[in-house]
Amino acid sequence: MKFQYSEKKVKLPGNVHAYAEKKVMKLGRYFEEEAEALIVFSVEKNRNNVELTVRGAGTWFRAHESTSDMFASVDAAVGTIEGQIRKNKTRLARRLRQDAFVRTAEETSFVADEKEEDLSIVRIKKFSFQPMNREEAVLQMNLLEHNFFAFRDEDNNGAFAVVYRRNDGGYGLLEDVT
Repeated sequence: MKFQYSEKKVKLPGNVHAYAEKKVMKLGRYFEEEAEALIVFSVEKNRNNVELTVRGAGTWFRAHESTSDMFASVDAAVGTIEGQIRKNKTRLARRLRQDAFVRTAEETSFVADEKEEDLSIVRIKKFSFQPMNREEAVLQMNLLEHNFFAFRDEDNNGAFAVVYRRNDGGYGLLEDVT
């Protein structure tokens, strides 16, 4: 597993990175050796935040935890991702048998400034829309802990589609009609 670290508003000693690497390596049994882990450490209002993103075999897992101790935040983030994997074990196994892990995905995020006069895009990410069925798209959205996910809908001849989380707890689907 490959590791990347990022620190925001904090400078941590090496033992915190070593501890995080040791804990995240426990997730290695779920992924191939090409898996990547990005660990972002930050401190806000006396809370130690850890955001852990693991990408393995084309699937993204993300957890954000905040506690009073950086080591506890690392433990909680790893536990959250293990919980995501256990919760979706059968779905992930089925996807593996269907070779769904072969594809790669990148997240997209567009942030507009709140001023009405300035509608400039402040961040652009490139995204490869991958073909998948609707259930896989909802699973991927939940694993990323996003409110929406764009994909190519296999159930609609590869047309562009977006699944999203509704306020009532259900899911919605936006389909391309062209």
